[in-house]
Amino acid sequence: GIGSLCSICGDRATGKHYGASSCDGCKGFFRRSVRKNHVYSCSRQCVIDKDKRNQCRYCRLKKCFRAGMKKE
Repeated sequence: GIGSLCSICGDRATGKHYGASSCDGCKGFFRRSVRKNHVYSCSRQCVIDKDKRNQCRYCRLKKCFRAGMKKE
C-alpha cells in the first residue's frame, strides 16, 4: 500500500510487481533480467540498497527472487 518499501532496495515501492513489493527501478531490472535470461555472477554478499542497487546485478537479482518475485 501507500508508504510501503521496495523489498529489494528499500526505496519507495510503487506496488506489487512480479509478486513482491518493489520500486519501478527494481521492477524494470527484474523484467529485463528474466526476459533476456541474463546470467550474472558474484562471489560476495553485496549490500543492495537505494544507493548501491546498480553496483551488483547478481546480488540484486538474487534479492528479487528471495523477495518472492517470479517470472510471469
